[in-house]
Amino acid sequence: MRIMEEFHWIALKSVPGIGNIIFRRLLERFETPEAALSARPAELAQVRGITPAVLEGITSGAWRHFAEEECVRLAASGARIVTFTSLDYPKSLFEIHDPPPFLYLRGELKSQETAVAIVGSRRATSYGLLATARLSEALAGHGVTVVSGMARGVDTAAHKGALAAGGRTVGVLGSGIDKIYPPENAKLFKDMAEKGCLVSEFPLGTLPLAENFPRRNRIISGLSRGVLVVEAAENSGSLITARYALEHGRDVFAVPGNITFASSRGSNRLIKEGAKLVDCVEDILEELPGLQRASGEESDDSDRTRAFALTPREAAVYEILARSPLHIDDIIAQTELTAAEVSSMLLHLELKGAVTPLPGTHYAVTG
Repeated sequence: MRIMEEFHWIALKSVPGIGNIIFRRLLERFETPEAALSARPAELAQVRGITPAVLEGITSGAWRHFAEEECVRLAASGARIVTFTSLDYPKSLFEIHDPPPFLYLRGELKSQETAVAIVGSRRATSYGLLATARLSEALAGHGVTVVSGMARGVDTAAHKGALAAGGRTVGVLGSGIDKIYPPENAKLFKDMAEKGCLVSEFPLGTLPLAENFPRRNRIISGLSRGVLVVEAAENSGSLITARYALEHGRDVFAVPGNITFASSRGSNRLIKEGAKLVDCVEDILEELPGLQRASGEESDDSDRTRAFALTPREAAVYEILARSPLHIDDIIAQTELTAAEVSSMLLHLELKGAVTPLPGTHYAVTG
């Protein structure tokens, strides 16, 4: 992405009051961040959710200074941004609530890979760490990318296990991508930037504050086909990730823990509530069709058909359909687009193989 493109994406997102939803509505209406930032106040006011404060934030140009500094920091950090219109933006993120307009990346994020998240206690027992390392290594050995949150304990063991097996792993941060946290993971950060990927939706320099981690957890779930919980206490952040997984239609797995340990109560409760008990990697693999098995046979993986770039207006339609099939009238009602524009976007998405028409003028995402 060219520097000026990065500048305008960063600038629009930095305007106070513009969250992910308002950002995407502005791009539905104006097609590019640059056009939204230079639009007339009367045009901006027509977009749902634009308050007088947001209008002032855009028209004042106060965003310029932050965006200029952020672009300098971005160049120095060795990171880049991937926008939701990009070929590399994981299409699975369109299925979650409030997907970010862009991600900060170090390393390579593959939009077509099969991934499983492994999350659990920061204060894991030796049993939890051993189970995590073994399952992570086994998943990586079957070509599954391991996703986790770069925290102490289970997260760190999951990332290290995947790397030890020569596989890929993705770390989703609750801080800016330039902030190494916890500090003892400095070498792991370096290894993952080279052999896997680090991801953050937060601006550079953002500290690992407690309120950032629940937001990070929805990204962990969104990038994954399923979430494995290892040693989670009651009310832990790992259970938040599991709840997101259920909301996103993902599989939830759990490793049974020692009933005398508080760190096992959350994961054991998940099993009681219907999460699949995992005591070997096959328990996970059998829920992930399309993987290369030990026999060397490989079936078709529908995710491979889902690598495509999108315009902002196409993305608006795709995001709505990613959560459930809809009638064309419902799509029109949920966007900033006219009926003619929605019809045009649906045709473009069909030609890209991204959506499929259904009987009764309904549409669904392909695969």
